[in-house]
Amino acid sequence: MNIFFKKYKALIFGFFVVFITILYLERIEFIKIPKNNYIEVIFVFAFWWLVTSFIIYQFSYLKKNKFTLYKIFGLILLLLTVIIIDSYWKIPDNPIVIFFMTLFWIGVFYLILPKFFTKYRILILVVYGSILMYFIFVRLDSKYFEYYQNTIINLLLVPIPIIILLWIFEQWKWLKTLKAEKGKAELTLLKSQVNPHFFFNTLNNLYGLTVEKSDDAPKVVLKLSDMMRYTIYEGREDIVLLKDEIKYLKNYIELHKIRYQKKVIITFKYTYDEDDRVAPLLFIILLENAFKHGVERLTKDAYIHINLTTENNIIKFCIENNYEEPKKTRQHGIGLDNLKDRLNLIYPKKHKLLIEKDKTIYKTILEIETQ
Repeated sequence: MNIFFKKYKALIFGFFVVFITILYLERIEFIKIPKNNYIEVIFVFAFWWLVTSFIIYQFSYLKKNKFTLYKIFGLILLLLTVIIIDSYWKIPDNPIVIFFMTLFWIGVFYLILPKFFTKYRILILVVYGSILMYFIFVRLDSKYFEYYQNTIINLLLVPIPIIILLWIFEQWKWLKTLKAEKGKAELTLLKSQVNPHFFFNTLNNLYGLTVEKSDDAPKVVLKLSDMMRYTIYEGREDIVLLKDEIKYLKNYIELHKIRYQKKVIITFKYTYDEDDRVAPLLFIILLENAFKHGVERLTKDAYIHINLTTENNIIKFCIENNYEEPKKTRQHGIGLDNLKDRLNLIYPKKHKLLIEKDKTIYKTILEIETQ
């Protein structure tokens, strides 16, 4: 029981504070509880119960932030002032009471959502200021007041759902921006993982040629320089021309052909339009895997077949290679995982990545919808 009380004491205290306050306000005829509208009564009671319980729960925090605590005490004093004025004057729809109650709710709104209120403070104050001026005008003139009495009270409530909808829109916009920034940060991180992974493999190739003092080493350096330039400058772009990406893949293939002494069959067929565009450095991961897990492990009859086509704003990249299953399961590389993550970030619900394999053949089909 003690554990329950310690855990929920804010809700317990909040319940009794609100319950006693409502009974007192009804007794002095400041409020009138509708007898038949149970839903409204429960909703209003629950709202004030949660607000009061939250203040009690955060009281230790409020003690450290005295400025916020002063604001709360100021609103309580304002509410008490309204209660006292309404109790003694007993004037129906007292303009002073209406003015202070409106000021009280604006203060509550500012306390709960200070940034939102600050952003739209001019709009909120102009709307409620205009309504209050109009209310005071018709209230002081008995001829207008009798006709507009209910309309004015309802008019004071009209901006509330509009403000709520505006706040919801602001939260939606903030979440959308946050998601976009998160996606951009993740994409930057994934790109930074792709580049070192590729250059690590390529520099290993170059190291082997320099040890052998091969005449092909200068060609490899030149190819590597061209590919680094593309990776560094084009790789950070969101979209590049498909023909430039194809040229990049061809350079990568030529670089590996220089290295291998064994016979390797590599075919690369492609058809595209000059204006076709795609996110950079997607296909290279699949090509790297074909070399790393296929060509480099096979002693003979190694092959890689690549086919790239574009049709109806869909780019289809198909790559097939033969391989030997390793005797021991090796650690899963980051390349394919990065590709899947990047595709989900750049082309959400606009791509298909299919992998087909048996004991000797590994085939990957990537389809991307570019519009």
